[in-house]
Amino acid sequence: MASEEKAPRPLGDLERLVMERLWAAPEALTVREVHAQLAGTRELAYTTVMTVLDRLAKKKLTERERDGKAWRYSAAAPREEMAADLMRDALDRAGDRREALVRFVGQVSDEEAALLREALSQLDGKEPAG
Repeated sequence: MASEEKAPRPLGDLERLVMERLWAAPEALTVREVHAQLAGTRELAYTTVMTVLDRLAKKKLTERERDGKAWRYSAAAPREEMAADLMRDALDRAGDRREALVRFVGQVSDEEAALLREALSQLDGKEPAG
């Protein structure tokens, strides 16, 4: 990898639930607000949610800003960017990138294949990334 940044890792179940709340929110949320949203579906301690948000901030997946004594958290990037980073990391670790891509493309739906063709045609004439 050209970059020295840590490669993204798939999110754990609770991290994913927290990130879903942040992506859906129109503005940054406090720990209390995230906890209140999750409490309707899961029994979680406030401190657990606080720890998860702190861990996501340390991973640079969230941004946080002070709001009095509390922190407000927001997603650092759209979910699509995170998914692209995870796919790029998976290819970096695959060994044979071509074989991994062939297997991936062999598993996509017709609609997803059409989207891939469209994305590739949009890249024609542009410099390769990286």
